[in-house]
Amino acid sequence: MNHILVVDDENEIRESLEEILREEGYSVSSTPSGAEAIVLLRDATYDVMLLDIWLPDRDGLDVLSDVRSLETENKPEVIVISGHATIETAVRATKLGAFDFLEKPLSLERTLIVVKNAIESRRLRNENLEFRRQFALETTITGESIPAKALRQQIKLMAPTNGRVLIFGESGCGKELIARSIHAESARKERVFIELNCAAIPEDFIESELFGYRNSAIPGGPAEKRGTFERANGGTLFLDEVGDMSLKTQAKVLRALDEQSFVPVGATQPISVDVRVIAATNKNLEEEIAKGNFREDLFYRLNVIPFFVPPLRERKEDIPSLSREFLRSFGREYGRPRIEIGDDALDLLKQYHWPGNVRELKNILERVLILNPQTNRIERRHLPMLVHRTSSRRSEDFSTLQHAREAYEREYILKKVDECHGNMSRAAESLGLERSHLYRKMKTLGIVVRE
Repeated sequence: MNHILVVDDENEIRESLEEILREEGYSVSSTPSGAEAIVLLRDATYDVMLLDIWLPDRDGLDVLSDVRSLETENKPEVIVISGHATIETAVRATKLGAFDFLEKPLSLERTLIVVKNAIESRRLRNENLEFRRQFALETTITGESIPAKALRQQIKLMAPTNGRVLIFGESGCGKELIARSIHAESARKERVFIELNCAAIPEDFIESELFGYRNSAIPGGPAEKRGTFERANGGTLFLDEVGDMSLKTQAKVLRALDEQSFVPVGATQPISVDVRVIAATNKNLEEEIAKGNFREDLFYRLNVIPFFVPPLRERKEDIPSLSREFLRSFGREYGRPRIEIGDDALDLLKQYHWPGNVRELKNILERVLILNPQTNRIERRHLPMLVHRTSSRRSEDFSTLQHAREAYEREYILKKVDECHGNMSRAAESLGLERSHLYRKMKTLGIVVRE
């Protein structure tokens, strides 16, 4: 339901506008004061403001100027009304950002048309803000491995449909990227993509996050709030970590999916929406169903198109292209020249097991750049001890005895340094080496350790 604020010092006009707008299905608030209008705008969200120029406490155009300077992106469209209109006043109102100018006595038909147009204009403006936030986000699956090619092919097949998608995969493997890619290639790509991480919202608030609320139903919050289902109307709603929803919330999501409508908390009238839902989870939902933690009927509603994202350890041939893409991105972000990565570093990265998947790879490369601000080429020695220590190879992976011996020495030295908490003097003593000899040995093996 759209919310309208009427600001006029004439009681009859306020009451008449309130009655007419409520009959048209709008939620309406009103005040005779310009100062109070600003207070109301700070406390709640309004779609349209009908603002009289002649107010007892302030000039209406000054109020309009204050509305435009509010530190929020969610400003209302302002329709200026006046019984003493002049061309000069109308021009000034337009320059200050008024959507339209209405003369008194108000025409009922024209007022309703202008209000409707203002609401549509605001919706488009808010969607454009969402698009700009997402513009820089990549939606391409990087890599030429068989799993990466399969992911891209599956996205091309499923994206143009309206079928719900359930994405399975370990934490950090790129489920959000998959969801964005599906949206970017869908018929809804010109509309919004809204994300909600179900695991990050406390149980007491997740219902209001999903469906919004009205009539100050949430203590301490604004008078009303649009939920993610309403904000995603016409576009895509991505429910990340859907397996962490409570059974109570699952029941309400199930009903919203079935009916494509919902009732906000504290409201009485349902809101109809057209939303494509993409969900993701790192849990085995069939096991969760068996344990009684997830509704079987909701699982089947979401799992129209199942999508499995392989972990990074199953597509290690993509590590070089992923690494170079991340380094290009970090180079732009940190204002660094072109950053390269050596083959020896890539070989080490491909040996690591990657329990944190693509997100862990991205975080490690960013950490390396931050800790080596003068470096424009990442070598094996720059990579953290974690990667060196856990990248030991099987004996059949080594081409010579020398390579096998170096790998064993590297892991053994790193283990001793870890045991000594990075104290190189103690580590050298436990290894039976001089401290200077230990440093030379580590340099030969491509290990960098900071005390």
